Amino acid sequence: MTQQTIGKNPSFVLQSPGKVSYEDRPIPELSSPYDVLVKPKWTGICGSDVHYWVHGRIGPFVVESPMVLGHESSGIVVAVGEKVKSLRVGDRVAMEPGVPCRRCVRCKEGKYNLCADMAFAATPPFDGTLAGYYSLPEDYCYVLPEKMNLEEGALIEPTAVAVHITRQAGIKPGDQVVVFGAGPVGLLCCAVAKAYGAKKVVTVDINEERLNFALKYAATHSFKSQKVSAEENGQKIVEECGLGLGADIIIDATGAEPCIQTAIHALRMGGTFVQGGMGKPDITFPIMAMCTKELNVKGSFRYGPGDYQTAVDLVAGGRISVKELVTGKVKFGDAEQAFAQVKDGKGIKLLIEGPDV
Repeated sequence: MTQQTIGKNPSFVLQSPGKVSYEDRPIPELSSPYDVLVKPKWTGICGSDVHYWVHGRIGPFVVESPMVLGHESSGIVVAVGEKVKSLRVGDRVAMEPGVPCRRCVRCKEGKYNLCADMAFAATPPFDGTLAGYYSLPEDYCYVLPEKMNLEEGALIEPTAVAVHITRQAGIKPGDQVVVFGAGPVGLLCCAVAKAYGAKKVVTVDINEERLNFALKYAATHSFKSQKVSAEENGQKIVEECGLGLGADIIIDATGAEPCIQTAIHALRMGGTFVQGGMGKPDITFPIMAMCTKELNVKGSFRYGPGDYQTAVDLVAGGRISVKELVTGKVKFGDAEQAFAQVKDGKGIKLLIEGPDV
C-alpha cells in the first residue's frame, strides 16, 4: 500500500480547553527515508491527555493551536520509507511517542528523554496519535510478538513509564518497595517491582476498591492512608506492613503533597525515593528527614533507552500482565465520553479504538 492510496485521516482534535472536534487532517508524510506510517488501532487515555482537555496546558506546555490528542498507542505499519530495514507493511507495533533530536548532550549521554528538543505526541505543538495515521521513525516502533495483541500493545507506553521509574529506583531482589497511588502507573510499578524480585510490594491509596484490585494484581500488602500527619502515616505504614526499619524504596505515582511527605518518613536510613507522579509545582518537603536519613531522591520523566523494549519483553514473557488493567473500550466516535470517564475516575485504563479508515 502506498501513501497516495491510503485515503483520509480522521483525527480527534483539542481546539481549546473543554472543546474537541473531529477533523479530517492531511495524511502525514514520511519526512525521512527511515520513517514509517502507522495506522493506530488502540489508544489508551493518560492523565496528561485529560489535563490538556480540561486546562489546555501542563506547566510550560500550552495548547495555543488545535492539537490532536493521544500518545499511548499501538498500530499496524501501512507504509515504510525506502531505507527502513527493521519493519515491513503489516507489522503490529507499539509506538513510542517521543522522538528526540539525537544530537544534543543529553541524547548523546544516553538520556534522550531529557532532550530539550523532544517532539512528543500530544504535547504542544506536536499532534498526537488519536488519528487514522501517524508517522514516526522505524526505531520508535516495537514489533509485538505473535502472542501479544494490539490492546496489550497500547499498554506498553505506561508500562515503559513504570520500567523507567523502577530503573531510577534501582530495585533489586529482596527489596521492600512501597508505591503510592493505585492508578495505572502505580499498579504497573508494583508489577515491575515484583518482576524485578522485590519481596514485599506495598500499595498505598485512599480508594478501597483500587487497593483491593492492586492486591489481586501485583501488590503483596496494602495501606489505606489515614487523615493524620505525614510522620504518623509513615510510621503506620512501616508497622502495619512489617517493613522493619523502613522501606528500601518508595515510589510516588500520585504527585500529591501528603503522599510525598509520608513517603520520606516511611523510608529507612539510606533508602531511595523516586517521584513518578506530577502534582502542583511547589510543595512543603520534609528536607530534615531527607538529610538525616541520607536518602537518595530522584525524579523520573517518561522513558529512555531500552525502557520500551524491556516493557514489551516483560509482557511478552509473562513476567507482568496488562490485560487486567483494561476496564473499558470505546469506538473512535465516542472518544470524548471516554475522556469524561477518566476525568471522573471511572475504571483503570480505557482504550479508544482507531478510526475505521
